[in-house]
Amino acid sequence: MLESRSQASIGAWLPGTEEPAFSSEAILCALERVREPSWIVQCPRSGRVGVGLGGAGVSGGEPGAYPLLGCLPGLYPEWLGDRSFGEAHGVRFAYAAGAMANGIASVRMVIALGRAGFLAFFGAAGLEPAEIDSAIGTIRAELGRASFGSNLIHSPDRPGLEDAVVDIYLRHGVSKVSAAAFMELTPAVLRYACTGLRRETDGRIARPHAVFAKISRPEVARLFLSPPPGAMLEGLVRAGKLGAEEARLAARLPLAEDVTVEADSAGHTDRQALPALLPVIERLRDDLCTRHAYERPVRVGAAGGLGTPNSVAAAFALGAAYVLTGSVNQACAESGLHADCRRLLADVGLADVMTAPSADMFELGAEVQVLKRGTMFGLRARKLQEIHRRCACPEELPDADRSWLEREILRCSIAEAWDATRRYWLERDPEEAERAERDGRHRLALLFRSYLGRASRWAIEADPDRKLDYQIWCGPAMGAFNAWTRGSFLEDPAQRSAVQVARNLMEGAAVVSRAQQWRSCGVPVPPAAFDYRPRPLG
Repeated sequence: MLESRSQASIGAWLPGTEEPAFSSEAILCALERVREPSWIVQCPRSGRVGVGLGGAGVSGGEPGAYPLLGCLPGLYPEWLGDRSFGEAHGVRFAYAAGAMANGIASVRMVIALGRAGFLAFFGAAGLEPAEIDSAIGTIRAELGRASFGSNLIHSPDRPGLEDAVVDIYLRHGVSKVSAAAFMELTPAVLRYACTGLRRETDGRIARPHAVFAKISRPEVARLFLSPPPGAMLEGLVRAGKLGAEEARLAARLPLAEDVTVEADSAGHTDRQALPALLPVIERLRDDLCTRHAYERPVRVGAAGGLGTPNSVAAAFALGAAYVLTGSVNQACAESGLHADCRRLLADVGLADVMTAPSADMFELGAEVQVLKRGTMFGLRARKLQEIHRRCACPEELPDADRSWLEREILRCSIAEAWDATRRYWLERDPEEAERAERDGRHRLALLFRSYLGRASRWAIEADPDRKLDYQIWCGPAMGAFNAWTRGSFLEDPAQRSAVQVARNLMEGAAVVSRAQQWRSCGVPVPPAAFDYRPRPLG
C-alpha cells in the first residue's frame, strides 16, 4: 500500500519554515489552521503519509523535498454548503436559525444573528397579527437591508390568519418566510411566493420573496418543488390578489427554491432519520428540476438533530445546501424562553425528550417533540389525547377523568373552562365555537387545546403555578449539544449567545470536514481530530 502511494505521487513539496506533520500531535496542531492550503505528502524513509502547511510545490529532485500525493485548498466555514445560498439570500454562511414559535426565536435573536451574517427566522407562529407586525417593524428598523425571515405556519383551524400574516410580510418587505407544518398548499403561501415576480431586462425572472419550505415527507416536498397549481393561481388572479403576469411567471418556477428537510427535530416532527430522508428529497428535487427545466438553483437544506459540529459536517457531506438549527437556539441567551427554562434545557440528555400531541393540529393527530425531564406536560398531553379518542363529548367523561381534568389540567370546572374557551373562539373564529356547540368531540378538543396552547406560554413566562405543565419544544440535538459543550464556556446557559453557537458549529464543521478530507487521502488522522471543542470566536 505504501509503495503504491509513493508511485502515485504527482510531484514534490518543499517545506518552508515548518516540517510536515506526521505524528498525531502535529496533525492535530495543523488541523487548527483549516483556512490554509494543505499538502498531502509522504515521508520517503517511513512511507508514512502526512500534511504540510506553507512551503511550495516543486517539480522534484529538490534537496529536502517530499513526494507530493495531493493538495487541498484552504477551507473556510463560509464555503460549506451551496455557494448559491449566500448569493441568493445575502448572508455569509449557509446556516439558518429556525423560527421557534411564540417568539422563542426572538426579535433580539434575529437581530444578533443577522448582524453577524447569519440568516434567522422570527418565531411568529402562535402570535397574533398585531404582535407579529410590531416585531417585524422592530427587526426591519434594526437590521436595515440585512437579511432575515419570519415564520408562516399552516393554520387549518384559522385560515384567515395566514392571509393576515402574509399581508404583514408584504407590507414590511419581508423577503423570506419559513413555511412550516404545511400538509397542503394554501392560497396565502402562493400569494406570498408569487407577488412581485417579474422579468429582468436580461430575461431572468426576479423573485423578491423566497419560501423556505420545512418538510419531512416526499409528498409534501413535491408540492413545494413543483410549480404552483394552475387552478389556485387563476383563483388568486380572479380575486385580484395576483397579477396575470405574476401568475404566468410563477408557472415556470418551483413554489420554493429552498426546501428544508426536517428530521428528528423539536416541535412538529415525524422523527425521520436525516441520512435516510435527505437523499430521497435530493433525488426528488433533481427529478423535478429536470422535468420542469428550472433555470434557477433549487436548494435542499437539512434540519433536525443538528447540535454538534459533527452533525453539521455530516449534513453537508450528505449534500445539504444549508443547515437550519432549532433546539440549540432555544437554549441561547437571546431566546424568548424564560431563563429558568433555558437552565432546564442545559441539563437535557439524549433520552430526555418525548412526543406529545400538538395544540394547533390536535384533531389531525400531529405531534410535537418536547422536553420530558423536569415537566409533566408530555405525559399529561398524551393522556388528553387518549381521553379524546374514547369520549364523544365532555358530558360522557368518566368521573375519574373529569376529576383529574378539573384538578390538574383546567384548574376549574369543565363548565367554567368551556365558557372561557367559547369566548376565546367567538372573538377569533366564531365558526369554531358554533361547530363545537354541535359537535361534542370537537368541544372536547377545543378544551384540551386551550391547555396545550397555553403550556408553551407558561414556559416562556415561567409561571410558577404551572411549572409541571411547561411545554418546552426540544429534540435530541439538545442533549448532543450539552454533551459537546460540557467543560467549555458554552456550558453556562448565560454564555450561550446564538452567534457564538452558530460560529462554533460552522467552524467546527469545517475542522471536522478537513479531518475527513485528510483521512480519505491516507493521512493517519487521530480520533481527537473529530472532537472540535467550543471556543470564543470573534
